[in-house]
Amino acid sequence: MMCDRCNKNPATVHIVKIVNGKKEELNLCEKCANETQNITFNSGVDFVSPFSVQNILSGILDYMTKPQGEKDNYELKCSNCGTTYDEFKSKGLVGCSECYKSFDSSIIPIIKRIHGSTEHNGKIPKKSGESIIRRKKIDKFKKELQECVKREEYEKAAELRDKIKYLQEDNNEEG
Repeated sequence: MMCDRCNKNPATVHIVKIVNGKKEELNLCEKCANETQNITFNSGVDFVSPFSVQNILSGILDYMTKPQGEKDNYELKCSNCGTTYDEFKSKGLVGCSECYKSFDSSIIPIIKRIHGSTEHNGKIPKKSGESIIRRKKIDKFKKELQECVKREEYEKAAELRDKIKYLQEDNNEEG
C-alpha cells in the first residue's frame, strides 16, 4: 500500500478514524507522518494524535498520583536543574538525574509499572559478557540463598550454595 500523501513510498503508518459509524482511513509513509503535524481526513476534519508519549505519560501520571477531582496545590521542582513537575509531565522528559529523586514519589511507581523494574540493566558487551552474566547469577543466587535461610528452606539453600560455589570456581579457572 502506497502513502496517501506523496504516493511514492510504502505506507507504514495507518490511521483509522470512526465518527458516527463512518470509517475513514489514512495511510502514510514514515516521512510524511513525521512531516504532518495535523492530519486532515477526506471529510476535511483535522486529526491531532492524542497518543504522543508525552500525552500518554502525562495521563498516567495524573491518574496514578492525583485523587479524582483534586488539583495541585503545590509545585514540585528539581533542586538541581529547576525542572518543575508540570514541565516533566508536559514534555515527558526529566531535566537531570536529580529529577528522579525530586519527583520519585510520582515517577518511580510509573517506571516500575511500565518496565516491571526500576533498575536499568542495559546491554552486556560481547567480549566481557560471560563474566558479567556469571557475576549477576552469583549475586542473584546469593540473594535467593539469604531468603531460603530466612524461610528455613535448608535443602534449597544448600543447592544454591553449591551453584554459587561452582560458578565462583569456574570464574577462578578462567581468570
